[in-house]
Amino acid sequence: MQIRLAVISNAGGSGKTTLSVHLAYELAKHQYNVALLDLDPQGSLTLFCGLNPPEPEQTLAAVLKDKFDGAWPLTPCWSQYTNKVAVCQGGMILTQTADELVLHKRGAYLLADCLTDYSLMHDVIIFDCPATLGPLPLMALAASTHMIIPVQLEPKSIQGAAHLLEWYYYHCKHLRLNPAPEILGFVPNQYDARRSTHRQMLAALPEQLKEMKIRAFLPIRDSAEFVNASGQGLPLHIYRPGHPAKDDFKDISSYLVTLIGKPKTNKKTK
Repeated sequence: MQIRLAVISNAGGSGKTTLSVHLAYELAKHQYNVALLDLDPQGSLTLFCGLNPPEPEQTLAAVLKDKFDGAWPLTPCWSQYTNKVAVCQGGMILTQTADELVLHKRGAYLLADCLTDYSLMHDVIIFDCPATLGPLPLMALAASTHMIIPVQLEPKSIQGAAHLLEWYYYHCKHLRLNPAPEILGFVPNQYDARRSTHRQMLAALPEQLKEMKIRAFLPIRDSAEFVNASGQGLPLHIYRPGHPAKDDFKDISSYLVTLIGKPKTNKKTK
């Protein structure tokens, strides 16, 4: 099955793009074709994937225009290492798109409509969302089959994640999403085992989520090498293949592999 995974958090710096990029590369190693769609006006995927800033007509904003003809502006990334990952870039033009979505008759469903009318044949589509709960994440929610929530092990971030769950349940009902996207789980991010607050919150998180039948994945450690790798436009697997932090994503990618099944190796991606 095709997984459409929305990476959503209403807190800046929670590691959404880091998670999106490393999951994409992990899944590519399993021979899955992955499309990364950047819904963030900051265009972080452009930096993290080592791409040049796009022209407006080569961004996701062009896809969301009424005149879109199905020619998805996908740019391959890390081509020296894999042919399985492509990016539909974002950028500041999405700020204008967000304003237009509010007035559009199909605003919340527009991305889902595009994927229905002009399907992408990738095994996995990852939506890298901005750190808001505005029209762009709402559009990702309506287009996704699953949602994953990166969260820092800090009281403010945990409280924000609780508001995010309220937003999720409200809009799934309000938009009549049937089936509603499944919450894949929470990803504790930037974990520092030396900090007692992090250890305590990490220990408490699975029990708190268990009551809501939500999974808590193993944590992603805090490492300056993630910043260094993103500055070079590479996942840590390529930038520092011997660094142990690259393996922190295997818990999530293994779970996704069980959901997706066999790669669509006999089909070409657009």
